[in-house]
Amino acid sequence: MNKKILFIPLVAFMVLAAIFATQLVRNQTGDDPTKLESVLIGKQVPEFRLEDLAEPGKLYDQAVFKGEPLLLNVWATWCPTCYAEHSYLNQLSAEGVKIIGMNYKDDRTKAVGWLNELGNPYLISLFDGDGMLGLDLGVYGAPETFLIDANGIVRYRHVGDVNPTNWAETLKPMYQALLEEAK
Repeated sequence: MNKKILFIPLVAFMVLAAIFATQLVRNQTGDDPTKLESVLIGKQVPEFRLEDLAEPGKLYDQAVFKGEPLLLNVWATWCPTCYAEHSYLNQLSAEGVKIIGMNYKDDRTKAVGWLNELGNPYLISLFDGDGMLGLDLGVYGAPETFLIDANGIVRYRHVGDVNPTNWAETLKPMYQALLEEAK
Protein backbone atom coordinates (compact mmCIF):
# COMPACT_ATOMS: atom_id res chain seq x y z
CA MET A 1 0.00 0.00 0.00
CA ASN A 2 1.20 3.48 -0.83
CA LYS A 3 2.25 5.38 2.33
CA LYS A 4 1.09 8.69 0.79
CA ILE A 5 -2.53 7.54 1.01
CA LEU A 6 -2.20 7.37 4.79
CA PHE A 7 -1.53 11.14 4.91
CA ILE A 8 -4.81 12.12 3.14
CA PRO A 9 -6.94 11.94 6.34
CA LEU A 10 -4.29 13.94 8.22
CA VAL A 11 -4.25 16.66 5.55
CA ALA A 12 -8.06 16.79 5.46
CA PHE A 13 -8.14 17.13 9.24
CA MET A 14 -5.58 19.95 9.15
CA VAL A 15 -7.61 21.87 6.52
CA LEU A 16 -10.82 21.54 8.56
CA ALA A 17 -9.02 22.57 11.75
CA ALA A 18 -7.69 25.68 9.99
CA ILE A 19 -11.20 26.61 8.78
CA PHE A 20 -12.69 26.18 12.27
CA ALA A 21 -9.84 28.14 13.87
CA THR A 22 -10.37 31.00 11.41
CA GLN A 23 -14.09 31.14 12.24
CA LEU A 24 -13.38 31.01 15.96
CA VAL A 25 -10.92 33.91 15.78
CA ARG A 26 -13.32 35.88 13.57
CA ASN A 27 -16.12 35.50 16.14
CA GLN A 28 -13.84 36.61 18.97
CA THR A 29 -12.85 39.78 17.12
CA GLY A 30 -16.38 41.13 17.08
CA ASP A 31 -17.81 39.88 13.79
CA ASP A 32 -21.38 38.85 14.48
CA PRO A 33 -22.32 35.78 12.44
CA THR A 34 -26.01 36.28 13.35
CA LYS A 35 -26.15 39.80 11.94
CA LEU A 36 -28.33 39.86 8.84
CA GLU A 37 -27.85 42.87 6.62
CA SER A 38 -30.83 44.27 4.76
CA VAL A 39 -30.71 45.40 1.15
CA LEU A 40 -33.47 47.86 2.07
CA ILE A 41 -31.30 50.06 4.29
CA GLY A 42 -31.55 53.55 2.80
CA LYS A 43 -34.56 52.63 0.64
CA GLN A 44 -38.31 53.18 0.88
CA VAL A 45 -40.49 50.57 2.52
CA PRO A 46 -41.70 48.38 -0.39
CA GLU A 47 -45.14 49.11 -1.81
CA PHE A 48 -47.93 47.05 -0.26
CA ARG A 49 -51.63 46.90 0.53
CA LEU A 50 -52.43 44.98 3.70
CA GLU A 51 -55.52 44.66 5.84
CA ASP A 52 -55.75 45.78 9.43
CA LEU A 53 -55.34 42.81 11.75
CA ALA A 54 -58.50 43.43 13.76
CA GLU A 55 -60.59 45.03 10.98
CA PRO A 56 -60.61 42.91 7.82
CA GLY A 57 -61.35 45.09 4.81
CA LYS A 58 -59.59 48.16 6.24
CA LEU A 59 -56.52 48.58 4.04
CA TYR A 60 -53.18 50.27 4.59
CA ASP A 61 -50.30 51.03 2.26
CA GLN A 62 -46.73 52.33 2.69
CA ALA A 63 -48.06 55.82 3.50
CA VAL A 64 -48.46 54.65 7.14
CA PHE A 65 -44.68 54.90 7.42
CA LYS A 66 -44.49 58.60 6.58
CA GLY A 67 -44.70 61.56 8.93
CA GLU A 68 -42.67 60.47 11.93
CA PRO A 69 -39.94 57.99 12.80
CA LEU A 70 -41.18 54.65 14.06
CA LEU A 71 -40.49 50.98 14.52
CA LEU A 72 -42.00 48.23 12.39
CA ASN A 73 -42.16 45.12 14.56
CA VAL A 74 -42.70 41.78 12.79
CA TRP A 75 -44.32 39.27 15.15
CA ALA A 76 -46.46 36.13 15.32
CA THR A 77 -48.27 34.09 17.96
CA TRP A 78 -46.26 30.99 16.99
CA CYS A 79 -43.04 32.80 17.95
CA PRO A 80 -41.91 32.28 21.57
CA THR A 81 -39.37 35.12 21.33
CA CYS A 82 -42.18 37.46 20.25
CA TYR A 83 -44.03 36.53 23.44
CA ALA A 84 -40.89 37.30 25.46
CA GLU A 85 -40.44 40.76 23.88
CA HIS A 86 -44.11 41.78 23.94
CA SER A 87 -44.22 43.26 27.45
CA TYR A 88 -41.16 45.38 26.65
CA LEU A 89 -42.85 46.67 23.48
CA ASN A 90 -45.85 47.63 25.63
CA GLN A 91 -43.48 49.54 27.90
CA LEU A 92 -41.83 51.35 24.97
CA SER A 93 -45.22 52.28 23.57
CA ALA A 94 -46.29 53.66 26.95
CA GLU A 95 -43.12 55.79 26.91
CA GLY A 96 -44.16 57.30 23.57
CA VAL A 97 -42.22 55.16 21.09
CA LYS A 98 -44.24 54.83 17.89
CA ILE A 99 -44.57 51.19 16.79
CA ILE A 100 -46.43 49.61 13.89
CA GLY A 101 -46.93 45.88 14.19
CA MET A 102 -46.95 43.40 11.34
CA ASN A 103 -48.47 40.06 12.19
CA TYR A 104 -46.54 37.60 10.02
CA LYS A 105 -47.80 34.30 8.58
CA ASP A 106 -50.19 33.80 11.46
CA ASP A 107 -53.76 32.95 12.36
CA ARG A 108 -55.71 36.22 12.53
CA THR A 109 -58.05 35.10 15.34
CA LYS A 110 -55.15 33.97 17.54
CA ALA A 111 -53.27 37.21 16.85
CA VAL A 112 -56.22 39.42 17.79
CA GLY A 113 -56.71 37.35 20.97
CA TRP A 114 -53.01 37.74 21.79
CA LEU A 115 -53.23 41.56 21.60
CA ASN A 116 -56.46 41.61 23.62
CA GLU A 117 -54.86 39.46 26.32
CA LEU A 118 -51.30 40.84 26.42
CA GLY A 119 -51.90 44.46 25.46
CA ASN A 120 -51.48 46.24 22.15
CA PRO A 121 -48.35 48.38 21.75
CA TYR A 122 -49.07 49.10 18.08
CA LEU A 123 -50.46 52.26 16.49
CA ILE A 124 -51.51 50.09 13.55
CA SER A 125 -51.52 46.30 13.27
CA LEU A 126 -50.94 45.06 9.73
CA PHE A 127 -51.92 41.50 8.81
CA ASP A 128 -49.39 39.80 6.51
CA GLY A 129 -51.04 36.38 6.49
CA ASP A 130 -49.33 35.15 3.33
CA GLY A 131 -45.97 36.73 4.24
CA MET A 132 -45.59 38.71 1.01
CA LEU A 133 -44.59 42.01 2.65
CA GLY A 134 -42.30 40.03 4.92
CA LEU A 135 -40.71 38.52 1.83
CA ASP A 136 -40.27 41.98 0.28
CA LEU A 137 -38.66 43.19 3.52
CA GLY A 138 -36.32 40.19 3.60
CA VAL A 139 -37.78 38.83 6.84
CA TYR A 140 -36.25 35.49 7.86
CA GLY A 141 -38.58 34.95 10.80
CA ALA A 142 -40.04 36.66 13.77
CA PRO A 143 -39.31 38.81 15.62
CA GLU A 144 -37.59 41.37 13.47
CA THR A 145 -37.81 45.12 13.93
CA PHE A 146 -37.13 47.82 11.36
CA LEU A 147 -36.34 51.43 12.23
CA ILE A 148 -38.05 53.66 9.68
CA ASP A 149 -37.54 57.42 9.34
CA ALA A 150 -40.21 60.10 8.82
CA ASN A 151 -39.90 59.75 5.03
CA GLY A 152 -40.62 56.02 5.03
CA ILE A 153 -36.96 55.05 4.53
CA VAL A 154 -35.68 51.89 6.24
CA ARG A 155 -32.70 52.94 8.36
CA TYR A 156 -31.94 49.82 10.40
CA ARG A 157 -32.94 46.18 10.76
CA HIS A 158 -32.80 44.36 14.08
CA VAL A 159 -33.15 40.58 14.09
CA GLY A 160 -34.40 39.05 17.34
CA ASP A 161 -36.20 40.48 20.31
CA VAL A 162 -36.16 44.10 21.35
CA ASN A 163 -35.05 44.16 24.98
CA PRO A 164 -33.71 46.75 27.43
CA THR A 165 -30.10 46.10 26.46
CA ASN A 166 -30.31 46.35 22.68
CA TRP A 167 -32.83 49.18 22.99
CA ALA A 168 -30.49 51.26 25.17
CA GLU A 169 -27.31 50.42 23.26
CA THR A 170 -28.47 50.48 19.64
CA LEU A 171 -32.10 51.19 18.83
CA LYS A 172 -32.87 54.09 21.17
CA PRO A 173 -29.93 56.28 20.08
CA MET A 174 -30.85 55.72 16.43
CA TYR A 175 -34.54 56.38 17.11
CA GLN A 176 -33.72 59.58 19.05
CA ALA A 177 -31.47 60.77 16.20
CA LEU A 178 -34.31 60.24 13.72
CA LEU A 179 -36.69 62.18 15.96
CA GLU A 180 -34.21 65.09 15.99
CA GLU A 181 -33.73 64.84 12.24
CA ALA A 182 -37.51 64.97 11.67
CA LYS A 183 -37.93 68.29 13.55
